Amino acid sequence: MINVSISDCEVIVSGHAGYAPPGNDIICAAVSALTQSLASSLEALTEDKINTEIENGYVRIEFEDLSEPGRLLADSFFIGICGIIDEYPEYIRIDEPEGMARLGSH
Repeated sequence: MINVSISDCEVIVSGHAGYAPPGNDIICAAVSALTQSLASSLEALTEDKINTEIENGYVRIEFEDLSEPGRLLADSFFIGICGIIDEYPEYIRIDEPEGMARLGSH
């Protein structure tokens, strides 16, 4: 199962979906694309300072005081993850702070 943790200072994505064999797992691919897009977009489109840690089955994106564009990117990531959860709830779960709950019911 993929675990996604979102807080005011970091996003952590860990685990593997186990939906299909490695290389064929559409859930892992979708979550990886969203996560990589978030990190790349924060670096390219904002002046926010971020630190990333990437290992096999683990990504951590750490930040402080996201700008308005940075917050929009983080919200977009959250909405994308919620869309995957809606379709494949047995393969991915999310831990979210109350402040993020306004965007979804996950």
